[in-house]
Amino acid sequence: MPRLPRFSRSPRRVPVRQILCLLPLPLVAVVAVRHRSVLAEGLVHLGSARWPWLLAAVGATCLTWVAAAVTRQGAVVERLPRLRLLATQFAAGAANHLLPTGLGASAVNLRFMTVCGLPLARSSAALALYLLAESIGRLALLGALLIAFPDALRLGGALPEEALGSLPAAAAAALVAAAGALALVPRLRTAVLSFLRTALGEARSVHARPARALALWGGSLAFPALQAAGLVLVGRALGLPVPAAHMALAYLAATVAVALVPTPGGIGSVETALIVALVAAGGPAAVATAVVLAYRIITVWLPLLPGALTLGALVRLKVI
Repeated sequence: MPRLPRFSRSPRRVPVRQILCLLPLPLVAVVAVRHRSVLAEGLVHLGSARWPWLLAAVGATCLTWVAAAVTRQGAVVERLPRLRLLATQFAAGAANHLLPTGLGASAVNLRFMTVCGLPLARSSAALALYLLAESIGRLALLGALLIAFPDALRLGGALPEEALGSLPAAAAAALVAAAGALALVPRLRTAVLSFLRTALGEARSVHARPARALALWGGSLAFPALQAAGLVLVGRALGLPVPAAHMALAYLAATVAVALVPTPGGIGSVETALIVALVAAGGPAAVATAVVLAYRIITVWLPLLPGALTLGALVRLKVI
């Protein structure tokens, strides 16, 4: 008796890309629900602010994405597509607020550079060069303002002495742990040395082209300067009685300090650090709190949903 043919069902492929397109939206909803009280209070403060200053703050926030795109281009020799690069920075900002600080934006930009044809090793080196340049630019601005206004921040009464004294100890412990890991794990040491060789070669290639070097270092200075300008403009909108340079110094000091706290987008830790810094700069606590909440509405919450939609669109279009 002849056997009947068997019809095997081929397993369905999981629509990973479609899932990734929609994933940012529920993440935005979760973050918004978790911080709904902060969101509501910030909106209340925005309603009592002077709108010309707020519009200027929105403009400064938009320019931060341009500065980030310029810096990213300066970190690689190859020419990246401008509009897609700018859209990626906008989407990376949303990703950065949904994942631990820096990881979201780094993952989005790493994927973007590899899709553009850069090998993974060189993309990682360019990412490290960007982070290094941005950190140096932020610290350089902070140092310049501290030299110009040495008495702008009075942290003695704002922070306990134990918190200030523990920072050097924590930094030293981290350095010792890193050195120990490199000494005890040969495979890790080999990988780190290989990455450093690639990164140094990429840095030499970038700095051999004056236009790329100017974009890298000019953008790395402009990015934190525009962020600080946004806070200053919101402070003016709400009548914070602190000089503009002191507000900028407070912003830079707070963001440098909070960079060690791995919370999604710095949500929670950034607000606390900014309020402490503005109070240390001489602002009343109530007004400083209102300024920080309004500033975070403009820089985090307003762009979050459109940024998440842009992220999903870039995934669907295979830009990232």
